[in-house]
Amino acid sequence: MVDHSFADLSLAALYDGLNPWGPGDDFYLDLVMAAGSVLDVGCGTGRLLRRARGRGHRGRLLGLDPAAAMLVQARRAAPDGEWVLGDLRSRLWGGEFDLVVMTGYTFETLVGDEELRAGLRAVRAALAEGGRFVFETRDPAARAWETWGPDRVRETTGPDGRAVRVWREVREVRGGPAGDRVTFTETFEGVSGDGARVGRAALRFLDKERLAGFLAEAGLQVVEQYGDWERGPVVSGGPEMITVSTGSLRSA
Repeated sequence: MVDHSFADLSLAALYDGLNPWGPGDDFYLDLVMAAGSVLDVGCGTGRLLRRARGRGHRGRLLGLDPAAAMLVQARRAAPDGEWVLGDLRSRLWGGEFDLVVMTGYTFETLVGDEELRAGLRAVRAALAEGGRFVFETRDPAARAWETWGPDRVRETTGPDGRAVRVWREVREVRGGPAGDRVTFTETFEGVSGDGARVGRAALRFLDKERLAGFLAEAGLQVVEQYGDWERGPVVSGGPEMITVSTGSLRSA
C-alpha cells in the first residue's frame, strides 16, 4: 500500500518486502500489458511498471508518486523508466494514456472532497478517448480498520539484515454520508537499529454509491466492478471493490 509513512529512504527500501507480489498485482499487470500507454498513480517503487517492461511492454509507462524516497527505489531498479515526482495535480494532462491505475489502495488516500474531485478531474484529463481508469478500494461496511492493531504485525528484513516489524493503530474514525475517514498511526520497529518510528496518515472509505457519484462528477462512468481479484461479484462487506471506469463521457 502506498502510504506517506514511506517518505523516508530507509522505510521506502522496506516497501516491497512488506508488500509481496500477489493476485492483485497479477490483475493489474494483465491490464497494463494490454494497454499501449499507462499512467500508474502512486507507483511507489515502480514494481508494476518494471515488471511490465520486463515482460516486453514497449509502450509508454509513466510512474507518478509524491514520495521522493519511493522514486529513488524505482530509479535505482529502472534508471531508464519515466518516473515523475508529484501528484495528479502536478501537471496538465492531455489525454495521452489508454490506462490509468491506482494500486495498493492509493485511491483511499484522497481524503478530502476537493482533493478527490481534483484528482478525478486530472485522471479524466489524462485518459485518451475510450481509456480506462482502474483502482481498488475497501467497502466501509467491511470495517477493515477494525483488524488493525499491534497484534497484527507485518515483518520483513531490512537492507542491513535486521528484522523489522510494522503495525497500525487506529486513532480516529469519522463516519457519515461522505464516507468513513480513518486516521491511524503506523509504527516501524527495528529500522537500522533505531528506535521505533511512528508515522500518521488517513484513509477514506467510500461506499459503492458515493464512489460512483464522485466518478460521474468528473465525467467517468463505472463499467465493471469486482469483489475479488478473480473477478467475482461485489458483495456488501466483501474484501475488495475493484472498479473499472471509462472516460468516454466528457464532463462539461
